[in-house]
Amino acid sequence: MVKFNAGFTAFGRSVTIAIVFASALFLPGIHLHGNETAGELSVVSAPTDCVILLHGLARNANSMNKLGERLIDAGYRVANIDYPSREYTVEALAPVAIRDGLSECESDKPGYQSSRIHFVTHSMGGILVREFLSRNQLSVLGRVVMLAPPNNGSEVVDNLRDVPGFEWLNGPAGRQLGTDNDSVPHRLGAADFDVGVIAGTRSINVLLSIYLPDPDDGKVSVDSARLTGMCDFLTLPVSHPFIMRNETVIEQVIEYLQRGRFNHADSEQPDVTPAHC
Repeated sequence: MVKFNAGFTAFGRSVTIAIVFASALFLPGIHLHGNETAGELSVVSAPTDCVILLHGLARNANSMNKLGERLIDAGYRVANIDYPSREYTVEALAPVAIRDGLSECESDKPGYQSSRIHFVTHSMGGILVREFLSRNQLSVLGRVVMLAPPNNGSEVVDNLRDVPGFEWLNGPAGRQLGTDNDSVPHRLGAADFDVGVIAGTRSINVLLSIYLPDPDDGKVSVDSARLTGMCDFLTLPVSHPFIMRNETVIEQVIEYLQRGRFNHADSEQPDVTPAHC
């Protein structure tokens, strides 16, 4: 098994304490329980949605820090998971990375109760979620947002996986992300969970874009990012390496987690909304 890793008077103080306790009774999510025998009070926090962040291939959790901070500001608890993307296959990485995230979200620390657990992924992180959910059910599963996922594989892998040094740079999981029918993305099939996808249309990698159909983000084409069964789809002029740090993308991620839809202007929307959305 792979293992990762004053100065108040007495009267003033009494009035202040009474006001604080009275106000607390009306604060959302906080309940004061009195023990009539011992006279003890305890504070119980309301459940909070948790978001598991999964970075992409050959990246680390630091790449998702900005997104994580914004999600915390929006009221979510965040589990930003670091996993060794270049060392193992998709099948080996998925259960360990995601169970690490679930463990953080389901922590028994005071106030750490998750009502729902969402996922926000970058690139191959989305494939890990698909792999995990193909074999496991999560009763607390909320929504999933995938950023630049190779849901139908990448032609870059098709053309370069046999070039010396490719596996050293991208690991065994990287070799699994081609467009052939036997690739992991194709094997996983359609989504049967609530998922929105954001694809980039701007490339800063002219060399890799040679292998990709337009439009693309330098690693993944827009067509490849699409996923049968997805609930919403959005394209934005961002590149693959920086999509998760883009302000507009982050706003759209929060929009989807809260509403189950992106904020569309003139951008394309799916013609059919699957029943699970």
